[in-house]
Amino acid sequence: MKNINKKGFTLLEILLVVAAIAILAGIVIVAINPGKQLADTRNAQRQVNVNTILNGVYQYSIDNKGVLPVGITQTPTEICKTGGNCLNLIDLSVLTTNETYLTAIPTDPTGVSANGTGYKIQQSVNGRITISAPSAEQGKTISVTR
Repeated sequence: MKNINKKGFTLLEILLVVAAIAILAGIVIVAINPGKQLADTRNAQRQVNVNTILNGVYQYSIDNKGVLPVGITQTPTEICKTGGNCLNLIDLSVLTTNETYLTAIPTDPTGVSANGTGYKIQQSVNGRITISAPSAEQGKTISVTR
């Protein structure tokens, strides 16, 4: 009688390895939490955008002897997109004219508004300007006042 020695893996062994890899992959995906990571990235972009808009407004103000762009009110109102329909929105196109202060008004990373940027601007009774991002995620408040 001939002794034949077969080498290889059984179906059960292969299934166990695949199951172990799937469990480890699931744990890694839960630990990384891509939804939270993406939301954090969008919130970071919103923070940069509100600072950019506020810097543009103040640079304009400095060049115009303290006068702010026209239309900023004490009520938080959404800012109009560059080239958008600015009905019921704050038009800050003076900041983008000849790309003097901004090349374009930054918009929210999720594109939540058709003609607006997704950011709001208001002026306090004392003349301070606040730019806010009402679409911030994960319960964050993104707002800058100067």
